[in-house]
Amino acid sequence: MPPTFKDLREFIGFLEERGELQRITAPVDPELEITEITDRVTKAGGPALLFENVQGSEVPLLINTFGSEQRTAWALGSDTWEELPQKLESLLGIVLGGPPEGIGAKLQAGGELLKLARIAPKAVDAAPCQEVVLTGDEVDLGMLPIIKCWPLDAGKYITLPLVCSYDPNTGKRNVGCYRMQVLSKNTTAMHWQRHKGGREHYDDSVEKKERLQLAVALGAEPAAVYSGTAPLPQGIDEFLFAGFLRGGAVQLVKGKTVDVMVPANSEIVLEGYVEPGEFATEGPFGDHTGYYSTADEYPVFHVTAITHRRDPIYVTIIVGRPPMEDLYMGKATERIFLPLIKMMVPEVADIALPDEGVFHNIVFVAIKKRFPGHARKTMYALWSLHQMMCVKLIVVVDDDIDVQNTSEVLFRMGNNVDWKRDTVIVEGPVDSLDHAAPLPNYGGKMGVDATRKTAEEGFTREWPADIEMSPEITGRVTRRWREYFQV
Repeated sequence: MPPTFKDLREFIGFLEERGELQRITAPVDPELEITEITDRVTKAGGPALLFENVQGSEVPLLINTFGSEQRTAWALGSDTWEELPQKLESLLGIVLGGPPEGIGAKLQAGGELLKLARIAPKAVDAAPCQEVVLTGDEVDLGMLPIIKCWPLDAGKYITLPLVCSYDPNTGKRNVGCYRMQVLSKNTTAMHWQRHKGGREHYDDSVEKKERLQLAVALGAEPAAVYSGTAPLPQGIDEFLFAGFLRGGAVQLVKGKTVDVMVPANSEIVLEGYVEPGEFATEGPFGDHTGYYSTADEYPVFHVTAITHRRDPIYVTIIVGRPPMEDLYMGKATERIFLPLIKMMVPEVADIALPDEGVFHNIVFVAIKKRFPGHARKTMYALWSLHQMMCVKLIVVVDDDIDVQNTSEVLFRMGNNVDWKRDTVIVEGPVDSLDHAAPLPNYGGKMGVDATRKTAEEGFTREWPADIEMSPEITGRVTRRWREYFQV
């Protein structure tokens, strides 16, 4: 059976039983030292790390929980990496597949719909995350082992928060993972980029001239943490999606000083508000691009309460040039949302976000090509999808090419492309972290058609065949291999 975890502690125990967690009792410095240790461990394919003796804090620190394909699969309620797309595929089949045929199929679909009914978030009155409640002068972010990640960072950053807010107009919830630079004992900057749901809520609150209440969950159950990073279609509740991944409802509790619901089983919760029009300078910050993002003005979050378990665990993450922990979260998104992309762009056979593209710079896509210009149609369709609007380079290949093999894609791109004929340059939205763009959030993007060209596309020569050995010879050599080398 796939694993399910009601809280972070169950996940920690699960990992420890399987040798996937290392406890570190030696004293460590939260400024830079934890980053250096974790970076080495992550790049070596090592385990999750639980630092039990962080200087300046009595709270232990957990990091690298998502730092492998296997741990990420477990965190999202799957035994293997290959099972991840099957989850959303199953859901889409139930919701969009029409009435099932046959009594067996109907019973199975009915059972699946009952499961869906059980995954909706559920409110509770009492919660582990509120065993200790600190308000007023007791609020001090310095009690937490918040890290400074890189030498030129502007300060200490909370890097794996679940920021919960509600749309001031519709009341719909948004949950996002937005980094938070610590400004004082009870304030942080809130890094809401222009394209994010939390920023939309803030902008609406500014128009209404109202404070926007927030609650920030630290150390929620793993599926909820991931859901805060997932590029869900607008209107899909992140905690509902987390319940779908983990196979059970996420329990929510109302904050003590704000009217915001948060995961009840979280380790720590920060409650507070942002004031319309109040900004502070945030950054620089060593980001997942491998470069420092520049300083800019962002809203200020005022902390009105810190609630936590009696013996809380602080969970964080570091980002930088991949591979790092967030790489596996990004690849999980690639796998999980592939069925949804296929539904909206049916010609897509597979898609890959290579490590070198740091999530938003490069996309490889394989298609079943059926008509002239099909590759270009695919590029434009992908650029129209939510966060894919920020992709800087889309390379389209035929469906017999393995897009997970970067070397194979580059080989086809080098051989199948005439750069004048097969490239498309467009302008549009780019990621806020794109330092190469001429303007913030706006710049150029390129599409490359690396498919085999046809006469309908104006290719007047004969397209050459790939060099491949005949199956007869391949089989014969395989059978006689030991004989050749007298093994």
